[in-house]
Order: sequence, then structure tokens, then C-alpha cells
Amino acid sequence: MNTARNIQLPEEDRMRADLYDFLGLILARPPDANLLARTGALTGGNSETGKAVLTLAKLARATKPAAVETEYNRLFIGLGRGELLPYASYYLTGFLNEKPLALLRQDMAAQGLARAANVFEPEDNIASLMEMMAALITGRFGAPADLATQKTFFSRHVAPWAAHFFTDLEAARNAVFYAPVGRLGRLFMEIEAEAFRMSIGQPA
Repeated sequence: MNTARNIQLPEEDRMRADLYDFLGLILARPPDANLLARTGALTGGNSETGKAVLTLAKLARATKPAAVETEYNRLFIGLGRGELLPYASYYLTGFLNEKPLALLRQDMAAQGLARAANVFEPEDNIASLMEMMAALITGRFGAPADLATQKTFFSRHVAPWAAHFFTDLEAARNAVFYAPVGRLGRLFMEIEAEAFRMSIGQPA
């Protein structure tokens, strides 16, 4: 994906975008040694989100890339399919490449969002949607989106299923390293939904 332009963002928005980007990165592919090292250096406070970050950091420091790759493959790839199918179409309709993907592509075009040339899987996967939210916040593909635009995109393409997916990931049979990723994602989705509700005054 394109890199973000040098735009000054409020600290809260920068932190939101960073977390979206992190979730997108760690869900897009198995983390390499560099990403594991960066994850192992994360710190968190006493909140539920902070505790999830601390658990993830501890696991990152104790985990080798090969072990995480095996776990990732069992969760998301497998022989034929993994334990989880991280796509909006599947979660919302039970099938891949359905109406949620078509609607997402329409909204992506309207927002100037585009799938990277080296990405071939459907755009409604969880990693891509996390990255798209970060792009909207930072203005990676144009001007930063206002809160109303962010809320509309979140409400249409993230809120209806992402928290459910992260809950499933947290409890997945094959999840060890990815269990706190699921917990962190679930908590973040809950925070975002409530923040949009409070700031805009309508349910997310």
C-alpha cells in the first residue's frame, strides 16, 4: 500500500491509525523476526486493551517466526481452508465474494482506496479493512477523512462483523500468539464503535 503523506494528526487519531495499521500488518501474513521484535517491545497500561498488548508482547518475545507461521497457516490457510475465514462476505452471508465485497469495492472507489497490485485475495479480508481504516484516518490516499466519513465506512464494512471475527480468533483452537491479537482487536472494535456513537450521536 502507499505510505501516508506527512500530515499532522491529533495524537488520538495517530494512535488509532497506528493500531489499525498494526492489526492489518499482523493479520496480513505471518510476522517475520523484525515484526516480532517490534511487537515484543510494545508496552501497555492497566486497561483491558493495555493488558492484551502486554500479553501479546510477552508472547512475541518468546515466539520464533517459524512457530508463528505454522500457527498462522493453521488459522487462516490450512489444507483447503484454515480454522477461520477472515472475510466480511463469509461472516455476513456464509459465502465468499458476495454482496459485501461488491459494496466495499464501490465505497473503496468513492474514497480513492485501491488494492495494492501485489495483493490478490478479496478486499473484504480483515487485514485489508484494518489498513483501509488507517488510510482514511491518515489521508494515505488523499485528504484525511472526517469522522462522519470514517464512521460510515466503519459502520458498513467493519462494525457488522469484525468484532465477531476477533472474538472467534481469541477463542480459536489453534490460536496461541494470535489469541491476544484477537482480544486486542475485539476491544479496539468495541472502543471504536462507542467512540463513533458518542462523537456522531448515532449508533455505529
